[in-house]
Amino acid sequence: MLIELEQHALKNHGSLARNSKETGRKMNSGRDVDTEREKRVRNCDRRTFLKSTSLALGTSFGFSKIFAEDNMKSGFIDCHSHVWTDDIESYPLQGTQTVADLQPRTFTPEELLAIAEPVGVDRVVLIQHTIYHDKDNSYLIDTIERFPGRFSGVACVEPRAENLSDSLVSLHASGFRGLRIRPGDGGVKLWSDSDGMNAMWRQGPEVGLAMCPLINPEYLPEVDRMCQSFPETTVVIDHFARIGIDGTIRQSDLDNLVRLARFPNVFVKVSAYYALGEKQPPHRELIPMIRQLYDAFSPQRLMWGSDCPYQLTPPNNYNDSLALIKDRIDFLSDDDKDWILRKSAESVFFSN
Repeated sequence: MLIELEQHALKNHGSLARNSKETGRKMNSGRDVDTEREKRVRNCDRRTFLKSTSLALGTSFGFSKIFAEDNMKSGFIDCHSHVWTDDIESYPLQGTQTVADLQPRTFTPEELLAIAEPVGVDRVVLIQHTIYHDKDNSYLIDTIERFPGRFSGVACVEPRAENLSDSLVSLHASGFRGLRIRPGDGGVKLWSDSDGMNAMWRQGPEVGLAMCPLINPEYLPEVDRMCQSFPETTVVIDHFARIGIDGTIRQSDLDNLVRLARFPNVFVKVSAYYALGEKQPPHRELIPMIRQLYDAFSPQRLMWGSDCPYQLTPPNNYNDSLALIKDRIDFLSDDDKDWILRKSAESVFFSN
């Protein structure tokens, strides 16, 4: 069974459920979200929504203006974070979940920016949080719209949907540049056996959407097969393919990941340190793995991400996640850091 990183954090740091700024999570069975509900949520009462967020914008986090895109060209990009709200009337939770299931109760874009901006991160790629909203991307759609230029998005869709092509075009128009995919998506064990998944990989480069696999290392050979079939498709591997999630970084797993470097459109997220290796700062045990990826992919195809709010699991924190790339790896030049911390993510998620 595929184990989500967020489940791993909850298992090892269950006490976080009592801390509103730190987090674990519970996994509930998923379900498909009715597209009509997504339309209804997306077109909800904007006046009510803006009223509910204006207090946070004006007081709690001190954001008195939205920065123009030109002011964000040189700041860092966090290529992986989740956000959610406790406004479940506007953004219903999947299944039988209630506000009590949100851990923490909120992690809004305002809360994320309050952590990221002081350390030089001014743009973030938001990842659809299937735990709470399954394939209803409405909260990310509205967040991207509210903060022009600040956020890009990675959505989740049902590969077997009859209106798949239209959905992909609509998501791109709403500011999404990637699709999160997981083993089992498409209704079969292997993506290569799913007509829907094959259609997504085929249409990705036509629409401008990258495939963003959330996988464990044993699924890397299937990613390899899909890349052989669809070499033009941009692929961004989440969290080192979760190599080291059990505490051991195996060379055989790393070899399979490095093998993907022969496909020029494959990128790797250097992210989610809280769940890999020793699972605590200063994360130096990940440097040899980063070195091998650096040599194979080049910094132009590596991108840093935090995986907030889960990277905030004590003793982990946002600053240490960034500092590993910015301050602790001596073989990285300033130009290398600029690629890993900004330009690689920009080329995929903010360029079109």
